[in-house]
Amino acid sequence: MSAPVLEARPAPAVASADDDQWSLVIRPHGRWWELQLADVWHYRDLLWMFIRRDFVSVYKQTILGPIWFFIQPLLTTIMFTIVFSGVAKISTGNYPPMLFYLAGTTPWNYFATCLTKTSGTFINNSQLFGKVYFPRLVTPISIVASNLIQFSIQFLLFFGFLAYYLVKGAAIQPDWLMIVLLTPVLLLLMALLGLGTGILVSSLTTKYRDLNFLIAFGVQLAMYGTPVIIPMASIPQKYRLLVEADPMSAIIESFRAIYLGGDIPWSQLGISAGVTAILLLLGVAIFNKVEKTFMDTV
Repeated sequence: MSAPVLEARPAPAVASADDDQWSLVIRPHGRWWELQLADVWHYRDLLWMFIRRDFVSVYKQTILGPIWFFIQPLLTTIMFTIVFSGVAKISTGNYPPMLFYLAGTTPWNYFATCLTKTSGTFINNSQLFGKVYFPRLVTPISIVASNLIQFSIQFLLFFGFLAYYLVKGAAIQPDWLMIVLLTPVLLLLMALLGLGTGILVSSLTTKYRDLNFLIAFGVQLAMYGTPVIIPMASIPQKYRLLVEADPMSAIIESFRAIYLGGDIPWSQLGISAGVTAILLLLGVAIFNKVEKTFMDTV
């Protein structure tokens, strides 16, 4: 049976025995490319409730609460600075190591969290999906949206360090115009990439549960395949093409370029946008197909 789509229509003015006086009709659809955005907008109150739930539930019973959003990236950055810059002596160019690593971990954490959490959409919500109908895309979209709050908090931490080093006269040259113009684009690319990859993995985990084990440490390993720790200029030429194939590499390099100074890799960023679009369409296609029968396999 095809997945349902909502269609609102007015009830007939005159009732008859043969008329169905429904104000909302659920009918099947079979087009794999449908994003069901109209349905998602119809359920926007539910979407907002999920966003609030996803954000509040993470640290609801913790002592420090949302302060962990500051502590986690700060401790990670300090560790990277000590191990890779202090012990391993890996150069960060002219950029201060703390600022360099924060500029990498801030966008990466947002993408990684979106991917990890959306990859469990079907498994983690199987009981809810089996009891009531609503557009299934509401759940992963709410995860991506709620993580924007976490990203905003960590971005404030990064911006605080940026202001500090600017006052100290560090060799950084933020491009304020490109910051205003390009930051929303980079954020959108990260959100869509995390959403597309996450729902793709989530669709596959309904049959192949091994992916649940792979995704946890796979995301951590993937971080070392991007210029989060090592500048792209320091990567050996024979490995550079492999690193550039990761769509997050161009996003992170562009993020550093506009905030710290440097050249924006426009060609790689264009390729990254193309890969993101392909993964999103593929993820939606498989997601729409799997949601029709996933209750039989979960």
